[in-house]
Amino acid sequence: MRLLNWGVAAALFYSTAVLARGPIVQLQSGRIEGSVQNGVDRFLGIPYARPPVGTLRWQRPLSAKPWQGIKQTTTFGPSCLQTPLKGDAAPLPPRYSEDCLTLNVWRPSQIQQRMPVMVWIHGGGFVNGGSAAIVYAGRSFARQGIVFVSINYRLGRLGFFAHPALTNNLFHGNYGLMDQIKALRWVQDNIISFGGDPSNVTLFGESAGGFSVHALLTSHYSRDLFNKAIIESGGGRVNINGDYPWNKAVQTGLAFAKAHGISGSGADALAKLRALPAKMVAGDINMWNMGAQRATYSGPMMDGHVMTENPEKAYQAGDFAHIPILVGANSFDLGFVMRHYKNRADIFKQFGKQAAQAAHAYANVHPLKALAYRIAMQKMMIEPARFVAQEFAKQHVPVWEYRFGYVAKSRQDQWPGAVHASEIPYVFNTLNATYADKVTASDQQMATLIHQYWVNFAKTGNPNGKGLANWPQYSLKKDQLMWFSPKGAENSHAVRDPQQSQLDLVQLLQP
Repeated sequence: MRLLNWGVAAALFYSTAVLARGPIVQLQSGRIEGSVQNGVDRFLGIPYARPPVGTLRWQRPLSAKPWQGIKQTTTFGPSCLQTPLKGDAAPLPPRYSEDCLTLNVWRPSQIQQRMPVMVWIHGGGFVNGGSAAIVYAGRSFARQGIVFVSINYRLGRLGFFAHPALTNNLFHGNYGLMDQIKALRWVQDNIISFGGDPSNVTLFGESAGGFSVHALLTSHYSRDLFNKAIIESGGGRVNINGDYPWNKAVQTGLAFAKAHGISGSGADALAKLRALPAKMVAGDINMWNMGAQRATYSGPMMDGHVMTENPEKAYQAGDFAHIPILVGANSFDLGFVMRHYKNRADIFKQFGKQAAQAAHAYANVHPLKALAYRIAMQKMMIEPARFVAQEFAKQHVPVWEYRFGYVAKSRQDQWPGAVHASEIPYVFNTLNATYADKVTASDQQMATLIHQYWVNFAKTGNPNGKGLANWPQYSLKKDQLMWFSPKGAENSHAVRDPQQSQLDLVQLLQP
């Protein structure tokens, strides 16, 4: 009787354990088990490539090795090695490693076939950031019937490094971008197992992630791996590192090697570099100090294969993926004032013969620092976004432009406008991750609005939908954009670009 009771108990225990198991998905490399919460399945820390360590450091990513059994994917993998940024708007768990090439998937638990897919590339200047930030959680997209993917990619010197010994490899230098391409190929190969449609993939990113989208739109190795794109504060004329040539990057790599007592340009030198501890290679680079470390850190470069030219030239030549895009920037976005100005006339000198016209266009912008910064951010983020919209429209490719101006109620006494990256928790509908219990009804209404536009675009290639203010496709003649107003969702609508006269002048300053 005891044996019988034990057998019944064991059977009940076993059946309960089976029922308690998370969702299981078969990938090309093996089976994974995720977790489920409130109608959303999560699969975290999925390896999409082999660990880029040892002899695979500074090599293109190779496919993940197959595994036996069921791999648990219920926690994020470590973020790529970096020096964390104090005050980061998207803070990460304190786990960093050179072995970091993982991605994450959210999907609705009620699986439908051929669901649209979104792939997120995080920002951070190519030296910071990771997919494990809470603000990047994909659950709200999944609840709207989307399979959402976020990825890690190599950063800093581990992600962008040149050396003479690497020249013989066809793919060299931009390893972080190669990781992104590999992740997109993984999506093509595996996303159908999650119910996703590999022929309906929207790639989107912010800041360095937005710059990455430009690179991937124009690279011949990636442009066929996605079907739509969204670029948030990603510039659009030049890459984040400008037209940085391979030869210059090689000299930077040699300088780094010399600083660590490694000389030569052959295989022996490269072996010694690969033997350096990963933390020594990464150093203490982050977004606040990377400019001071240019002697030994190159950042992204023109490698001649993955990156061959700046997006401006590619767009003007029509040499890019002709797919629908959303593109825009924030009202108080990123910009760098590179010199001290004595007075307003000194600022307007940069406009040359149009100095008087500029003085009139900026007559209402005060004080002096605000004027200098307005022009700097327009040059870096706002005008390039308009340029991209113009070039796509010229070539009859569907494009919608936006400008995000809303500031959370809890930040309105601190920010003069919508700062760089502040649109992200609205896009993801994850306001609590940033503002905790200070989220207001107005804040949430804006998140609901912009999130829905992004979802509609991912599903149909058009942001418009029932109950939303009409967002017209960009046209050169009308120069309209969607203005996400500081007054809230109910005041957000399409307008003729309010900075049109200023941007026409800033356009003349672009290299």
